[in-house]
This record gives sequence, C-alpha cells and structure tokens, in this order.
Amino acid sequence: MSSPAPRAADQDHLWSVTEHLEDILATVRPLEPIELQLLDAQGCVLVEDVTVAVSLPPFDNSSMDGYAVRVADVAGASEEYPASLTVVGDVAAGQAEQPYVGPGQAARIMTGAPLPPGAEAVVPVEWTDGGLGGGPVSGMRAHSAAPDGASGEVQVHRPAEARAHVRAQGSDVKAGDRALDAGTVLGPPQIALLAAIGRGTVRVRPRPRVVVLSTGSELVQPDEELGPGQIFDSNSFALCAAARDAGAIGYRVGAVADDAETLRSTIEDQLVRADLVVTTGGVSVGAYDVVKEALSSVADEDEAGSGIEFRKLAMQPGKPQGFGSIGPDHTPLLALPGNPVSSYVSFELFVRPAIRTLMGLEDVHRPTTRATLETAKALTSPEGRRQFLRGKYADGKVTPVGGAGSHLIAALARADALIVVPEGDTSVEPGAEVEVVLLG
Repeated sequence: MSSPAPRAADQDHLWSVTEHLEDILATVRPLEPIELQLLDAQGCVLVEDVTVAVSLPPFDNSSMDGYAVRVADVAGASEEYPASLTVVGDVAAGQAEQPYVGPGQAARIMTGAPLPPGAEAVVPVEWTDGGLGGGPVSGMRAHSAAPDGASGEVQVHRPAEARAHVRAQGSDVKAGDRALDAGTVLGPPQIALLAAIGRGTVRVRPRPRVVVLSTGSELVQPDEELGPGQIFDSNSFALCAAARDAGAIGYRVGAVADDAETLRSTIEDQLVRADLVVTTGGVSVGAYDVVKEALSSVADEDEAGSGIEFRKLAMQPGKPQGFGSIGPDHTPLLALPGNPVSSYVSFELFVRPAIRTLMGLEDVHRPTTRATLETAKALTSPEGRRQFLRGKYADGKVTPVGGAGSHLIAALARADALIVVPEGDTSVEPGAEVEVVLLG
C-alpha cells in the first residue's frame, strides 16, 4: 500500500509546498489490482488493455424499421411508378433464422435485426405503403395473407443504394481491435463498451477507501442544537465529499472530542477499512491539539517504519500539516489543519494527489492556467509564504472571492479556483498575470 514513513526532518524546518507534496507522492503507492464486476469497477482505473473478442456490431443489421430488398428491384422506383415486391417474411431483432430474399422479393425488418441473406439494402417503412397497397405510411403494419408462403406485397416509392440503412459488421469495433487502454478511468460509456463486447469483469485498481474524521469538542453534528461555544462540523463533510469527488470511496466518521485516547482508538478501529486516513484539526501548537498527542502515542507502538511527522509549511492558509503512515499495513495518514478553508486547500494540494496516486493515475494534479487578476486593489501576501486565495475564474480572468481569512466558508462555496501568489511576492497588482488552480 505504501512505503515506510516519510523522511525525518528538523522540527524547526519550514517545508515548502513542493517538498511536502513530493514527500507524500514518494511514499504513497498505487493499490494492488483486482478483478471486479463491471458496475463495481465504475470509477476505477484499468490496469490492462482490453481487446475486442467479438466485432461490434457482430453482424450486418438494419438501422431502420423497413424492408430488406435487392438494389436492382427498387432501381427507378418512384411515387408514380413504385416497385411492387412480394414480402416473404419478417426479420426481428434476435431472430436466429431469416428468410431468403430473392429477385422481386422483400422481407419486413426491424431496427437492429440481421440483414437477411440475399438482401442488399433496407428501405425505411416511410418510403413504402407499409404493405397495404395504399400511399406511404409512417409505421409498420401487418401484411395480408398471400399464397406460396408469402406475406403479401409492399409498394416501394424510392430507390436505395447498396448497403443503405445497413450497419456493417464491425463498423464500431472489429475483433482484435483495442477497445480501451490501460490507465482508462471507467465511466458509464466505458462500462457500456465493455458490456457490449461481452466483458463481464475487468482488472482494475480499486477506488481507494478514504476515512475522514474531524477533531474538536466544540463540534456538533448538523441538525443538532448548538450549545455555548459550539459550531457545526463542516470539515468532515467537506473532505469526505472532496474524497469522493477525487474518485475515492469516502467514509465520514463523526467528530471526535479532544481526548487523545478516544481519538487514538477511533483511528485504530478505522484502519480495517482505510487505504488512506485524513484527519482535520488538532495539528497546531495549542494546548488541546490532541492529534499530535494521539498519533505520537500510536507511532510509539507501531511497527518500525510507521509514524506521523508534524511539519510547518511555507504556505497560507495551511501552515501546520502532518503526514506519515500508521498501523501494521503502513496506511498513509494526512493530518490537516482545522480551519475550514485551510483544511480544504490542504486537501486539494496534498490529499487529492495522494488519492489519485492510489488509483494508479498518471496525472494526479488539478489543471492550472494563467489568468489576468481582476481586482480593485493589490493583493498582499506574507513574505516567504505561498498564498492560495479563493477566486472565480472565467474567460482568462480571475476575481478574488472573500478575504484571506481561513474561516470564510461562504467565500469558498462561491469559488471555483485558487489564485497562487508565489513565496517571493508580497504584492500583486490589478491586471497582473497570476497562476490559477482550477477546482471545477
């Protein structure tokens, strides 16, 4: 699942965003492939090329309701001088045996039905009288009885070229073609293709199981009544939703109170269903930052190579971070700050790439672009920190949304991008070109 714990570092070392991310991605490893049923494989990544065993479609078939005919029999047909053909039978989709269409004959055929032997084209029913001897009609109708096993006659009012309204065998994909490449994420169209070529199972890397839990005795679940000094827990909902958006199976654990032993046992209980654990809160320098205490005690008893390292990053928001592995399987764990914006920005920068790496994807990052800064006044940024500001992006321009406060959830909800201010810049003027991380 992952390699041993991250490299050790001086506690006073100020990590850059790039260093921290590189350490995470050097530690996390893609999950082992498994064989899954098609619907269970939705959202997973293929680990092998898929080759077509049976051509699609597997036989020549009609793309219209109409009549299968020979081209020569309808050449020159018109409203004034229709071609009169003897109907020798019906051909329905899934029908094993088809009537032979000889000279002067036709077979009534349904959409998707095999082109019967002898036929060269299909004329839509709208080009005929529907087999009733009258004018053109828009639907298929029953034929009157006829001698010698025939089913009556049909008047055809327009000519047809060879292969008209015929879907050729293998016109979609041919046997031996590559249907899907290794590395493809299986969405509904890919699932449809696999089913159409007869694949009931497929070998994939499974979607990572991500357990998200928030810490803090002040946290109350939505729909419950707030007491003095309490707030609703939003982080665990936001991060679990973000994990699912990234392609993972997200499990949200209710908020854990500020008690190291409770937090420790909760995390240990969750390891059985976790490929990645994400905590939020309790990683700063306060007196009640129990995540440090709890995870440090777990690391003391874990196997060699496990452990969580708590770091300071040269970024805003999100300076305090924790990363390492935990438990007998060295399950990766990322400890994020507790402020809502800090935790979400940290997720986008660090957790999302880790999830995408577990999935076996090559491109694990959000797309970035350059945009013109649309603002009335200059943006300021602390020296030596890479700042990430919420923004709204459109047509090559980006507008800041809300202020720099890490508690401004409403502004985050309106944003679809992060404006990046490099470590070396303390001010960005209106109209300047900036780097933008696209979150949509």
